[in-house]
Amino acid sequence: MLNVILFGPPGAGKGTQSERLIEKYGLCHISTGDLFRWHTKNDTELGKRVKEIINSGQLVSDDITIAMLKHEVEKNPEANGFLFDGFPRTVDQAKALDALMESMNTSIHAVIELKVTEDEVRQRIAKRKQLENRADDASDKLDRRIGEYFNKTVHVLPFYEEQGRLSTVNGIGDIETIFADIDKTVSALEV
Repeated sequence: MLNVILFGPPGAGKGTQSERLIEKYGLCHISTGDLFRWHTKNDTELGKRVKEIINSGQLVSDDITIAMLKHEVEKNPEANGFLFDGFPRTVDQAKALDALMESMNTSIHAVIELKVTEDEVRQRIAKRKQLENRADDASDKLDRRIGEYFNKTVHVLPFYEEQGRLSTVNGIGDIETIFADIDKTVSALEV
């Protein structure tokens, strides 16, 4: 079982690169953003709570996020592995994810950071806003999300770096080159 975390700020290209990793390695994609949007769209009880939090521009709490994630992992016991996108965002979440993986007799094998500047992120999201209508791309919410990432979320990276599981890939450039760099990291893993 191959388990990878794709890490980066909003607009870094996690969704785009996730699609390629899933296709090549047959991984089960778990995006907390997609999960939040699904629950919100389907107006589940959890979705109502998530919608309120996201609409205020805040991060969804660890207990809600971990419960949703655990449910998704348990739904897929025969998976070749998992690709986590947008999670973890805190060291506590990273520890909870490690515990979940350990309970399944596996672990996180690699954390791949898509390194993208804040200016690049803002340009990409401005383009995305023209194509998609995502509530979390509204400028006031976007400012908070970007601030959360660059001021708080990045602090989870040293947790993985200390364990030798962190690789950084330049997230600026053409999609294929970025994927080739990600793939080098993943294909070198001994799982």
